Amino acid sequence: MTTVTFVAADTLDSRPARILKVDVAVMLTRSRDELPAIQQLWPRFEGLVGLRGRRMYAMVDTSAGTYAACTPIKEGDDPAGLGLDTGVLAGGWYLRTRIAGQPPGLYERIGPAVSALAALATVNPDRPLVEYYRRHDQIELWIPVPAEL
Repeated sequence: MTTVTFVAADTLDSRPARILKVDVAVMLTRSRDELPAIQQLWPRFEGLVGLRGRRMYAMVDTSAGTYAACTPIKEGDDPAGLGLDTGVLAGGWYLRTRIAGQPPGLYERIGPAVSALAALATVNPDRPLVEYYRRHDQIELWIPVPAEL
């Protein structure tokens, strides 16, 4: 247990906290959960939906090996017209932490931070891992956890 806490302290920029989220309808595009595919996905997605006034998320389905860039659907959006799929950013309980730094180094920290966070909890495999891009230099990582401790 001490080793996990040490690793988490070196990897995470905030104390992990349990949060409860509601379902959110999103428009999205998917790729393989592989770095080169993800690096191609984001510029295309951001170009289609724009960044101004948008909250940007990623959903990672580790069992399917997929990565989805997504944003909540706003009034007037036309996902089909943009060639995007629709889906739901699943609500429920998550264990959340934040990481901060300048890209691209910030992005390189996501994998180790997710691993450190997941080591602190029982992960619910029925929901995806979530990355919430709060700002260009700050990402929240959400690990789905059971409702009860």
